[in-house]
Amino acid sequence: MGTFADTRIYGGQSMAVRRAERRAKFIEAGLTVFGGKGYANSSVADICAEAGLARSQFYSEFGSREDLLLGVYDAVQNDSQAAVVAALEREGADAERALLTAAAMAALVRSVGDDPRRARIVFVEMIGVSSRVEKHRANRRALWAEFIAATIAERSDGDFTPPGGYKLATTAFLGALTELVHAWSTSDPRPPIDDLIAVITAVLNALVRQPAP
Repeated sequence: MGTFADTRIYGGQSMAVRRAERRAKFIEAGLTVFGGKGYANSSVADICAEAGLARSQFYSEFGSREDLLLGVYDAVQNDSQAAVVAALEREGADAERALLTAAAMAALVRSVGDDPRRARIVFVEMIGVSSRVEKHRANRRALWAEFIAATIAERSDGDFTPPGGYKLATTAFLGALTELVHAWSTSDPRPPIDDLIAVITAVLNALVRQPAP
């Protein structure tokens, strides 16, 4: 339950709404600063300047710059998963598997690839920051693995199991995805994003293709 302070009205908005909006501004500022000059080269002052908010307001929402980095990372990951779910729903439950994988991978890759800031944060800036950040990345990969396995199982006929089982198959896919997007995002110039989508779609298709009877 929210506190009384959360429900008080200031300027026509509750404190909870104002705090949510303030947090969103810091997340967007973190996306711009970390995705532009990099996490190691940025400061809380840079974030506050980009957000147009005070240092005290930053620390009312985040305990540290690292906390903000994790918040930005989670926001990007949440958007990516939502994009995949929406793409699968648009195709419908009865769509051919090749269409489903192509739609899902296009949505996933474009959710980060269409905004270079997002790709840089997820696949470059998050790496090697601290043991805490590495643990957070590992936990998030585990959630993605569960999501991918559940999605494949839900849309498969019979008792389909990918080569090596779901754990190895999802690990292989996520490893390939991470390396491919990292290589793509750090290339200058970057290859066409459609090429990246085609490669990762082929990888996923190889793992979920059911053998002919």
